[in-house]
Amino acid sequence: MKIAITAAFIGFALLATGCSTIKGDSVQERRGYVENMRSETLRDLYKEHPKARKQIADAAGYAVFSNINTNLIFVTTSGGYGVVTRKGGGKTYMKMAGGGLGIGAGLRDMRLVLIFKKSHDLENFADNGWDVSGQAGATAQSDDQGGSVNVVKSVDFDIISYELTKAGVALEATVDGMKFWQDDELN
Repeated sequence: MKIAITAAFIGFALLATGCSTIKGDSVQERRGYVENMRSETLRDLYKEHPKARKQIADAAGYAVFSNINTNLIFVTTSGGYGVVTRKGGGKTYMKMAGGGLGIGAGLRDMRLVLIFKKSHDLENFADNGWDVSGQAGATAQSDDQGGSVNVVKSVDFDIISYELTKAGVALEATVDGMKFWQDDELN
């Protein structure tokens, strides 16, 4: 029975991670899909954290990512896509993947917003893209139903991060590493 449950969870996690891909047939449609995600995420962020609007206005730029995160006992995985937006208006489309170790179980559809206070941090992120973070949280969310408590802290203190959960159930304490890289197809 335990093997069947574990296999079902792994299958569901792989399916959900596959759902974290950008939809659309043309490059323009795929960019539009990412831009819609960015706009919706910023709307939700400003609703939940009104001070973020000023933080973004005062920053060198920001990044918004859609991320599917899975946690099965001791291993976490994540995958997604997003866009870096510079204060001057330039954009870099990116992909992300991650993994980590910790204790927990769950599956979450999340949005990650990174606000870069300094231009050199923004450009370093767009070129090299590492962010190692630890997190602990409990989530039970389905669109507007349920609640979420998550704490995420970037290693770099000049980067402000927000995590918004769209849907999922998770209870975890992990140390994660994420790799972000440029999406050659969309740039």
